[in-house]
This record gives sequence, structure tokens and C-alpha cells, in this order.
Amino acid sequence: MLILLPPSETKTDGGTGAPLDLTVLSWPELTDVRTDIAHAAARLSADPSTAASVLGTTKNAEIERNTRLWTSPTAPAIERYTGVLYDAFDHRSMTRAQRAKTRDRVAIGSALFGAVRAGDPIPTYRLSGGTRLPGRPTLAATWKPVLGPALAHADDLVVDLRSGVYQQLGPVPGAITATVVTEKSDGSRGVVSHFNKHHKGVAARSLVVTRRNPRDIAAVAAVIADGGQRVEIAGERELVVVTD
Repeated sequence: MLILLPPSETKTDGGTGAPLDLTVLSWPELTDVRTDIAHAAARLSADPSTAASVLGTTKNAEIERNTRLWTSPTAPAIERYTGVLYDAFDHRSMTRAQRAKTRDRVAIGSALFGAVRAGDPIPTYRLSGGTRLPGRPTLAATWKPVLGPALAHADDLVVDLRSGVYQQLGPVPGAITATVVTEKSDGSRGVVSHFNKHHKGVAARSLVVTRRNPRDIAAVAAVIADGGQRVEIAGERELVVVTD
């Protein structure tokens, strides 16, 4: 099973790993595209005023991250990304065996790297899935021809918890997806926005810490339910997590 998580805008700084080496990342067939995008992001960020507009931030520290892509220290991807989803996943509280399963089962979507496995060493950076680098095709147009096929061959069962923009970078036909909805007292439902990240983080944790090895959507739903969430099978490849 491969569990695909979205990245986060917020990331930790620092790390104890050697500088970025694209050849050690998972899915080596993505190396050429990764190299191209990394150089483009670094060139853009050498001009802070232009980069601020393109990258959607006025924080010079975040822009400067891209100028140090090739020299700053790295950290495992699961420790690099932060925020609501990663707080709920709570990798730090896991046992050694569960952390090993995280490295085996979890991958994270990325505008810069396409996707990386949880243990892949990456630097901090600033680049979003919807960013349009100057003079270049969209990131979706760049990634889709190579990323989708790479992920589709990663495992027999893929649980895709990425947000829409990152799913578009590399669609995985046949992947199981999950939508988070809230149910009101009158029975009506609405799609959860911000806190869907929390519930997806909880679901991902359940799929990692379980001793089961789910092989189909019913088994995935059962594991998520065992983790304390209310989950429904809405289609052949679609789950709905229901919250109050």
C-alpha cells in the first residue's frame, strides 16, 4: 500500500542531512524534471521582487530558501513538512516499527520533487502546486506525463489523500480517494475545508500503525474506522469521512 499525502506550505528549517542529492530520492525516473524545476526555482528566487509575486509570499526568508536548494541541509520529508495534517499524523510519537512502516508506506506530493517517500532527504523550499514559473508550462503540464505513471506503478493499492492541485500534478487512475464532510444535526452535509487536513492526517496514521495490510477499499475503510473515524464507502474508489 502507498499512502499519498499533500505537502504543506509550512516547513521546518535546518536539518542534519547532507545537501540535496536528487539521485538518492525515490522514483529516479523523475530526476530530470526535478533538476529542471529546482534550477528554475533557484533562478527565480535570485530576484526577490519577482519571486515574491510568483511564489505568493513577501517573506524574504522563504524566498531565500530556494536560493539555497543545493547547499542547505536536508531532513527526512516526513519531518520537513509541518502543519495541521502532520500534527494529526504525529510521526514523532510513533514507535520505531511504526516509523519504519511510515517510510515504507507514505509518500508526499511536491511541486518541486513531484513526490518523495517519507524518508527521502529534502531541503526546505518554497513552491506550490499552483505556481506558474515564468516562461514555463504549468507545473501540472510539466509533471503529469512522468509523475502519474511513476506513482501508478508504485504499488498495487494507492490511497491518495492529496489535495486537488497535487492530484492534478500526477493523477493515479484507480487510486482510492477520501473526502471529508461535516454532518449537521439536521442530517445535511458540507465539505470540510481547513480541518479536512486534520482528519486526513488521522486516517493516514491509522493506515500506518495498523497491523493489517489492506488490499481493497473495504479493508482501507475498516482500518480507518478502527482508528475512531466514521467512514463510508461512496463508490468503487471513493471514501467519505464524516465528522460532526
